[in-house]
Order: sequence, then structure tokens, then C-alpha cells
Amino acid sequence: MYQSAPKPARLVSVDAYRGFVMFLLLAESLRLPAVAKQFPDNDVWKVIGFHTSHVEWAGCSLHDLIQPSFSFLVGVAVPFSIASRLAKGHGFGRMFGHAIWRAFLLVALGILLRSQHTKITNFTFEDTLTQIGLGYVFLFLLGFVRNVLWLWVAVGVLLGGYFAAFALSPLPGPEFDYAAVGVMPDWPHHYDGFLAHWNKNGNAAWKFDTWFLNLFGRESEFLFNRGGYATLSFIPTLATMVLGLIAGRWLHEGFGRGGLLLRLVLAGLVCLGLGYGLEVGGINPIVKRIWTPAWTLYSGGICFLILAGFWLVFDGGSPLRVLAFPLVVIGANSIFIYCLYETATPWLEQQIKANAALLFRIEWWREKAAEWSVYEPIVRGAVVILIYWLVLVWMYAKRVFVKI
Repeated sequence: MYQSAPKPARLVSVDAYRGFVMFLLLAESLRLPAVAKQFPDNDVWKVIGFHTSHVEWAGCSLHDLIQPSFSFLVGVAVPFSIASRLAKGHGFGRMFGHAIWRAFLLVALGILLRSQHTKITNFTFEDTLTQIGLGYVFLFLLGFVRNVLWLWVAVGVLLGGYFAAFALSPLPGPEFDYAAVGVMPDWPHHYDGFLAHWNKNGNAAWKFDTWFLNLFGRESEFLFNRGGYATLSFIPTLATMVLGLIAGRWLHEGFGRGGLLLRLVLAGLVCLGLGYGLEVGGINPIVKRIWTPAWTLYSGGICFLILAGFWLVFDGGSPLRVLAFPLVVIGANSIFIYCLYETATPWLEQQIKANAALLFRIEWWREKAAEWSVYEPIVRGAVVILIYWLVLVWMYAKRVFVKI
């Protein structure tokens, strides 16, 4: 499969897609949902506000696609990474050791990022990096499976097992105090009947975390996650990465333009249809926060389609390839910008706000600032994004790429 393959060239579409995902993350600095609330009767702002924030439980917004896209692209990169290392003469043992080390670093980095404002280490495993790290070694091993059909089987096994764990878990009784686990009894997103197995902080993954997370030293006993996120989501997240692995295998094998696009689009439509069908059929809801099987398929289908679109526009001999540059410079250092954004943004925003006060010495600007104050978060956020982007451009020009 990989033995005779030369070191592959980077695909612009993959870096551009990754850059687009990280741009959506950076766009949180614009505070668009907060600005949208200032225009409650404006339909355009309603759409903007919805798609720049997470849904409360079921459903999907553009912002909800950041994590599955990032996870999907980790899988896409695996065939290229394996081929590159083989071309350098690396053996399986060396690559396997690196996969273990990378998984450890991802988990550790995710925990450290979530421990920035705590007195002791906050052992939590629902962060994007920890979720990827927990499944990465398995993803690496699946990267050596020769037949793509078996990768689809792996997706089915992962999602089937995860579904069974929830479906077979006893439901909380009528005396269960949802308020004690951060969910109001009249919360409008409660499910009834069979779908109640996927209710917030009353499901199998929540039960697991009330045991598992309390094995670690904590400031206080773990009772619930406010957002409903869970450690066990790494299992279906691994399925998302395997979907990306399938797409990466197709990209790496060099199918013709039509054959590749047909595979990506067909896989996307089938996954999208299956995920949506599970929810409509009352079998499984589309919920990102616990990464339900329906969500895995639904979001994975969208990832296939987005990748197909990026490949069509930026690869396959497209004359528009050069237009990908603004996104490529972000995607080429995705881990670096993710960590920088998570750690430096509050300080950077404060510096921008403090230094902007100098402008208020100008009378004309003071009057305009009062008039346009509702848009101030957008302006400040745009400056943050520009600063980060210029740093990334400099790194790209100097060929500085931070990798794990």
C-alpha cells in the first residue's frame, strides 16, 4: 500500500480546509453572537449569531463543525504521514513509538490548556486535543489496514458499540434530580422515550465520568460537566478520524479527478443521510456534545463534502490554487495557533483595548466610537486575528512549522 510510494506532495486543499477550520476558531474573537443580540429583529444577524455559536444540545451550526473537521483532518493526514516516514526509511516500530508519543503529548497539552485558571491540574478529557490523543494510536494502526472496506467496518463497530453503551444504560428514575447535575427539569431539550438515553448529564458517558474523573485529584468532586461534554466521546471521535482516514486514503491513492470527487461526494451524502435518518427515525439524536453516532455520521458527511469542495477549487490542476494562501498559512501551523489562541488571546485583547484608549483623545474619534460602540468587539477581534495571521505568515515564510 505504502511501500513503494515516494514522499507525497502536500495537498493545498487539506491545508486550506484546516486553515478555514482554525479561522472559524479565531473568529470567536469577533464576539459575533454577542453583537447579534443587539439586533434581535434582524434576520441576517440571527443567522450570524446562530452559526457563530454552539447549539444548546441537538442540531448543528457552522461553529459546531470546527471540532469534527479538525478531527476528520487528523485522519486525512495519516496516509500521507505514513508514506512520508516510509520514504525516509522509518520502520514500523519507530513510527508506532512516535504515534504513542504524539498521543501522549496531545492529551497532556489538552489537560494543560484546561488547567490555566485552576489551582491544581484539571484532569478533563473532553477537550479537542485530548479527544484526538486518546484515539490517535488506534487511528495510526488502522492506517495500515489495506482494504478501505475494513475501515468502514471499523466505523460501524465503533459507532455500534457506543450506541449500545447508551441504549443499554438504565434511564434515571423519576426521582432523579436534574438540577443537581446542572440541568433544569424544564429544560426544553430533554428527550422522552427511547431518546432519553441521550439526555444531558443523565446518560452512560456522564455516569462513566462521575466515576473516572474522580479517580484524579480535584479541587472538588466531579458531579457533572456544565456543557454535557464527556470523556467517552473519544470513541466516536475516533470514528470521525477514521472517516478522515478513508478520505485521506482516496486522496493519497491518486484517483482521477472524477473518481475522487465521486467517492468524496457519495460518501458525504450517504453519511449525511444516515445521520439525519437516525434522528428523524427516533433512533439516535444529532448531538455534538456527547458525539452521538448520528452526529458522527452527519458531521462526517459534511466534512467529506467540504473536503470535496476544497479539493475541487484548490487542487486537481485548479487555476485558483493561489487563492488558498491566506488559509494555507493558518492550516500549516494549526496546533501552534490553537495553543496560542487558547493562551494568549485574553492578554492580547486587553492590550488592544488599553492602547485603543489613546484614540479617545481625538474628539472626532470619540464621537464616532460612541456611535459605533456596538461593533467594538468586532473591530478588536479583527485586530487580534490580523496579528495572529501576520505571525503565521512570518512563520510560513521562514518555513517554521510546529508539529507534534
